[in-house]
Amino acid sequence: MLPATPPAPGAYTPLARAYTHPSAPPSTPEGGPRAADPPVAGPWPDDRMSPLSARVVRVGERLRVPEYRVAASIAQLGLAARLWSVTLGAAALYGVFPEVTPASLRWDPALSTPDDLWWAGSATRPGTPEALREVVQYGHLVPLGEALRAAGPVSARLLWGNAGSALGGAVRELTSWARSHGRPDVAERAAALAAALLDHPDLSGTLQLPTLRRRTCCLYYRCPGGGLCGDCVFDRPPHGPPRRTAPGPGLAGGPSAP
Repeated sequence: MLPATPPAPGAYTPLARAYTHPSAPPSTPEGGPRAADPPVAGPWPDDRMSPLSARVVRVGERLRVPEYRVAASIAQLGLAARLWSVTLGAAALYGVFPEVTPASLRWDPALSTPDDLWWAGSATRPGTPEALREVVQYGHLVPLGEALRAAGPVSARLLWGNAGSALGGAVRELTSWARSHGRPDVAERAAALAAALLDHPDLSGTLQLPTLRRRTCCLYYRCPGGGLCGDCVFDRPPHGPPRRTAPGPGLAGGPSAP
């Protein structure tokens, strides 16, 4: 969800800045590794760091995870889940969705959900797969992934797997809502939109159909105390006995960015 009213002025900037500002943060004052390189758990970010790198550092610190790829994955998954849920939900319910462009969507990477994002726009787009793909996939997920990969080592396939998982989570939530409210039409529209969106080289094959179980892992299990998501490709962590299972993203929160 996005806040209903604009927050007080502060560190909010257009999300577009996270995609275009140089992503690699500077070296630490002590001469240690850059915060965007493994390990992530360095000093808190300062004004010289890009918003996206600042977010990855904060996610790494709050989850106590030392690997850049893990922190970057969880940060991206959180944003992808927010973008898909807001747009797909509106499209399935009303036939239109808010045009949350990178320029109109304001972001404070120091805050956690739902207070980190607010929409400064008012325009809507028709709730079609083509419009959803243009706004979310091309407008956000492509430049977001490019910026994260420019800042440190993280797999493009993993990030697209996160995007597919977030989309599947939005479908699950909408289906659950539709059943409890007697609106099968909403569930049908959500499923049809998602199927069309998944019919793209970047997203195709990210989920096992019709179960919506993902084919890659977001790496949440590598966080101290982390487990497997409800839609994880693994039945147990790759190294070790079965551990507690977290809900899949969108199903009941999932491993979203702190």
